[in-house]
Amino acid sequence: MENELLDGKERRNIQIGKNVEIVLKQDQKTGKLTEGVVKRILTNSANHPHGIKVQLESGKVGRVKHVKL
Repeated sequence: MENELLDGKERRNIQIGKNVEIVLKQDQKTGKLTEGVVKRILTNSANHPHGIKVQLESGKVGRVKHVKL
């Protein structure tokens, strides 16, 4: 992949310790991305149309838009 980002809608792309970009609940209207490292994966299903919900090591919770390689 030329831009080296994986889709955050697929749970299989996300592992604990991975660097990701998420959208926080309060940033959904603007689409502002927050970068961090995955601490916990909160979505149980294999995929989610708005992105898999995770908690970052910073404690912030949001839906993954991109997974960095």
